[in-house]
Amino acid sequence: MVLDDLRLSYGDTRALDGLSFEVPAGAITALLGPNGAGKTSTVEICEGYRRPDSGSVRVWGLDPQRDGAALRARIGVMLQDGGIYASARPVPMLRHLASFYAEPLDVDDLVARLGLDSVTASYRRMSGGEKQRLALACAVVGRPDLVFLDEPSAGMDPQTRLAAWDLVEQLRRDGVTVVLTTHLMDEAERLADRVVIIDHGRLVATGTPTELTGGSDVLAFCAEPGLALDSLRSLLPPGAGVLEASAGAYRVEGVVGPAVLSAVGDWCSAHDVVPRDMRTGRRSLEDVFLELTGRELRA
Repeated sequence: MVLDDLRLSYGDTRALDGLSFEVPAGAITALLGPNGAGKTSTVEICEGYRRPDSGSVRVWGLDPQRDGAALRARIGVMLQDGGIYASARPVPMLRHLASFYAEPLDVDDLVARLGLDSVTASYRRMSGGEKQRLALACAVVGRPDLVFLDEPSAGMDPQTRLAAWDLVEQLRRDGVTVVLTTHLMDEAERLADRVVIIDHGRLVATGTPTELTGGSDVLAFCAEPGLALDSLRSLLPPGAGVLEASAGAYRVEGVVGPAVLSAVGDWCSAHDVVPRDMRTGRRSLEDVFLELTGRELRA
């Protein structure tokens, strides 16, 4: 799937501003962005539900709007909310959907994998996590070649979330192309072969999780907010930097080896700083996401 120079406005609000990227076949692509970044508009255009003001999307060379009838049988869609009859019950609903396809997934196996075999309530009376599980099952029961998953594990408990992740990984092993949107960075790091980060309708970064995180190390610690860090920067070896990520939360990034640990320890001792919760680890996808899109709250 190829997106080329997508532009879309809602009145005076520009939702997409020249967005272009490719989705590799047979892989999981995570589409990330803050609220209002343009994720939903992008996915709706790719699904054929919305027409851009300009630009194009091609799915196997076809236009999702003009060639929707040819694509529909090969695409599964999981909406974040709705799309399922309020009175529907999981197993009958899935059997009904499966009857529309030539080679659907085994319904009994699918409901067992997602813990829906014991859910007998109607959709309107199901919990949020149960609704998400049913929506995921509905999206994949037709054995699609391409599936869009909007917040696939939102509202799920940890055990069910792992079952959902296993199912998504099974789709990849079966050669299915998966596009998922999520606000859970651990979900993107666990599942995605490729990550696309957008903000204000523009592409800001794309790559594998490892490429985006750069493999950098992090030394994190907590202390009194507002420490003067210039003197610490002067002690760090080349390739290492320090910032106050949030009030009282400090991060040293780069190659965190013995020289960095020694410099931070000496600096804390010289400046009467008692670090708390000091730990080392790898730079995370969440770190990259916040660096690229900012830390301010979005409406």
